[in-house]
Amino acid sequence: MQKIVSLFSLIALSMAIVGCSNTGVKPWERDILAQQEMNLISDPIESSLNDHIYFSKEASSGGQGFGGGGCGCN
Repeated sequence: MQKIVSLFSLIALSMAIVGCSNTGVKPWERDILAQQEMNLISDPIESSLNDHIYFSKEASSGGQGFGGGGCGCN
């Protein structure tokens, strides 16, 4: 039983260490992610419908695809 607990603790610790690595998107890679093929919803009608639903529920518009204002405080 002690070996199983130690094994699970080791696995959890290794996952936590790997999860904290800095694997974010580099500034020179953002042009690839900004292409039309990389959108989650590529259909413009479905996208506008989702924007309308979001606007109706949140009483706000815009800002769905942008993470923060550049200050790093998303």
